[in-house]
Amino acid sequence: MTRHVPPHDRNCANGWDLHCHTVYSDGTKTPAELITLAHDLGLHGVAITDHDTTAGWADAARQAEAVGLPLLRGTEITAEDGAVSVHMLAYQYDPKNEAITELFRATRLARVERAKRMVARLAEDFPISWESVTAQAKQGKKTTVGRPHMADALVAAGVYATRSDAFAGAISGTSKYYIPTPSPSTHEVVRTVREAGGVSVIAHPGDRARNRVLLSDRQIRDLAAEGLGGLEVWHRGNDEEQRRRLLGLADELGLLVTGGSDWHGAGKPNLLGENLTDDATVAEIVRRGAIPLVG
Repeated sequence: MTRHVPPHDRNCANGWDLHCHTVYSDGTKTPAELITLAHDLGLHGVAITDHDTTAGWADAARQAEAVGLPLLRGTEITAEDGAVSVHMLAYQYDPKNEAITELFRATRLARVERAKRMVARLAEDFPISWESVTAQAKQGKKTTVGRPHMADALVAAGVYATRSDAFAGAISGTSKYYIPTPSPSTHEVVRTVREAGGVSVIAHPGDRARNRVLLSDRQIRDLAAEGLGGLEVWHRGNDEEQRRRLLGLADELGLLVTGGSDWHGAGKPNLLGENLTDDATVAEIVRRGAIPLVG
């Protein structure tokens, strides 16, 4: 039976935040800082979900064990389904699995090439270079470089006041400088995560601000038939109409319902713990997963 636990007031930390980013992708805080803040807020636990990498898992695990906070290990993967760009969260998979290791290797390589091409376009009109962008990557080559680092480079150059301003301007997905991220299909991601013993969840599937065209009910049903594990319903990007639609699909298809803040430290206004996942859902993710819970 799917449990539907609504988003919680962050002062009533009675759940898990399952969508958090650190300096290993486009967040501004270290994994240790993420764990410490989650512990101090009184969260039941937290998940690290940097883009296309497991590089922050060890740091997060060490701090989680040190402070006694349970930790889910995960990754956010950019995919596509037809004309729709889809972010997918993969939890508790075997990081040594060859299929998922190759997926991340290919995706990261494609991301770097795309980023270089986009920076070259931006450099025609702004004081920005590949060197100034990579200087924003807090963990060097271990960091998955993307648009947030371009935005930070533009902020450092005085073009914009904040990362959000850059995303509303030159870094926008509708700007002339934008180049889409080369991505695997959602079907490939679901299959690969399943083969690696993990649980796949579609992140913020009802966020109209990200996509003018959302995944249809049929597309979600197709993915569920292939092994999709859940839907991130409790996310600030999903409006009430979309939440009702997604809850209905979760009931129909037997999908898990999760919640997360999509926290990036100072990189976004999203507050850690602003949307949460209940303990029973986390326990089911752990039961299905290939690796144990940390903490």
